[in-house]
Amino acid sequence: MTSMKSTPATSEGPFSRIKIRTGAVVFCGNEVALIRRDRADSTHYSPPGGNVEDGEDLNAALSRELSEELGLDVDRAEGGDLLWVIDQRVTRPGPTPPPRKLHLIYRLHISPELRDTLAEQELDELPDGRHEVGVIEWIDYRETAELPIFPPIGPALAALADPRASVAGAALNAVTDENYIWV
Repeated sequence: MTSMKSTPATSEGPFSRIKIRTGAVVFCGNEVALIRRDRADSTHYSPPGGNVEDGEDLNAALSRELSEELGLDVDRAEGGDLLWVIDQRVTRPGPTPPPRKLHLIYRLHISPELRDTLAEQELDELPDGRHEVGVIEWIDYRETAELPIFPPIGPALAALADPRASVAGAALNAVTDENYIWV
């Protein structure tokens, strides 16, 4: 009979855990809200959103993240349909093995009046207690194909016929070490 050994949690390998991140492309007309983060060696954009906490409902997580990052009450927005899913398996620096991450990207529409009430910057707390400042930029969605956006939704976003266009398939290409380098 073969004996089975349990593997201690400390010896987890890369991608042995799965985390879920909710995010949204928030449209106001033809413009979409993206958070720009400037670092010493790079600039990148991301749709507003964040990790789902253990046991948290997906809609509650999206609502919480959009409130924290944009000051947006999702009940005042229109839409909320799941637009894309991106499977991420990318090695990153750090002391713990990287998780596999599933990015769920939703689509919302807001009025110019509501947009005027939203945040212009987002503060992301760093492990040492300092904050990284993200600038909320409204960019014409048709001009996002070449932007350094993570997860890499720019080409799919720019390819939409219009902000309310349906999409043929929700699964975008996986993000792996073969096609992405962690910055």
